[in-house]
Amino acid sequence: MDIRYSSVNGNNSTFRLQLWKKLFIIGAFIVIIFLLFDNPLSHDVVYEDSNSVNVDNIPEQVVQNNVRTLLKTKQCTIPYPKLPLIQYALMIDAGSTGSRIHVYRFNYCNLSPTLEDETFKEIKPGLSSFPNSPKDAANSLEPLLQLAMEKIPKELQDCTPIAVKATAGLRLLGEEKSEAILKAVEDKIRKEYPFNLPKENGVIVMDGKDEGVYAWITVNYLLGKIGSENKEDTVAVMDLGGGSTQIVFEPLTIDHLQYPIPESDEDYRVELKFGSFKYVLYQHSYLGYGLMEARKSILSNMISTEHITADHSVVNKCFPDSFNNDIEVKGVDGSVTVTGTQALFDKTLACKTKPCSFDGIYQPSIRETFSNNDIYAFSYFYDRTTVLGLGLNPEIEDIAELARKVCSNTNELADKTKDDPYFCLDLTYLYALLSYGYDINTDRKILLAKKINDIETGWCLGATISNVR
Repeated sequence: MDIRYSSVNGNNSTFRLQLWKKLFIIGAFIVIIFLLFDNPLSHDVVYEDSNSVNVDNIPEQVVQNNVRTLLKTKQCTIPYPKLPLIQYALMIDAGSTGSRIHVYRFNYCNLSPTLEDETFKEIKPGLSSFPNSPKDAANSLEPLLQLAMEKIPKELQDCTPIAVKATAGLRLLGEEKSEAILKAVEDKIRKEYPFNLPKENGVIVMDGKDEGVYAWITVNYLLGKIGSENKEDTVAVMDLGGGSTQIVFEPLTIDHLQYPIPESDEDYRVELKFGSFKYVLYQHSYLGYGLMEARKSILSNMISTEHITADHSVVNKCFPDSFNNDIEVKGVDGSVTVTGTQALFDKTLACKTKPCSFDGIYQPSIRETFSNNDIYAFSYFYDRTTVLGLGLNPEIEDIAELARKVCSNTNELADKTKDDPYFCLDLTYLYALLSYGYDINTDRKILLAKKINDIETGWCLGATISNVR
């Protein structure tokens, strides 16, 4: 069928021009409508309960922000469906010797969060240094919280999850004092800062069990051992803090199968699902065996209460001649005995479930169930050795050799150790813990790490990932 147009006024060219103008306007209108309702770059940001924290607390204004208004990432332009493009998260580690904040930045180019950046700051002393002044303890965190305010864009602050987790040092204060400090910290954050603090368990004393498992997640995540499409051999982690020490690893049989940790030993067995794979881990946290607590125990073990006067001097080869320290002694008189660091690890206690490490604690043999995979040690393991020149992949025997040099007090390390009288004692303790306590063969290599891929090791990242994924 032919379609013919007739001009009312007989001018065909004028009619055609007017017609084309009308068609152009209609077409432009249709294109605009299409872009408004079907533009792939204008999806709403939706936070789902399975992938975020405390969705009930996330402000509606942030939820409705267009992706284009959020900070961008070089990894992708469009986030995984129904997830934010950029997610910040805060973790405050309230340790026994100081408090630290980690400001993490993740992207959601995929279903699992990908860490892009970390900002870290540490202050001293820790919360446990204010046992009788909860308000002062809370105020001590101000420099850390101010850093977070500076690093996180204002429009994302109220949807940024924050958690404060205290470790062994605060546990040792007792329940009443530690709870008062935690309450003061929680009140300060809620009243003075915009961050998204959970209604429950936002400020807590962390279970030592969680501390070790989170550290295991951190290290294996940074190494790409978990979260990938293929299941890979994982690494063991050993964390030495001021008040406690943790060990976590995935024991395997000689056939490289899952080691049968008894399900009845739920204090030691942890089942963890990450991605599409399940991991059965052994873990234990030794409260009182952190480096600062070990120092106290070693000093106390130098003295037995049999025939000693209050003015008696205790001589120990672990300290230089110029070192003096007052030790409180119970009893009027007694005898003085000097004991080695191995005395801290009681191998004589009954072992309910064999094999055991020390103090009657069940532990699969590292020699038999974790003989080939890497062992990562951090915190004081790293701090007290590498500063003296020990390499990052030493044999355990190398720590003993370093201790011998330092304890001789007549070596090339004297200039590095003269201002810190505890180096000899600390190195001796590290060696005893690894070789005697955990029963690791002395020719076994370990990896000393403070950072992996420029990200701090420790439990903080693992705990944060567990919150945001």
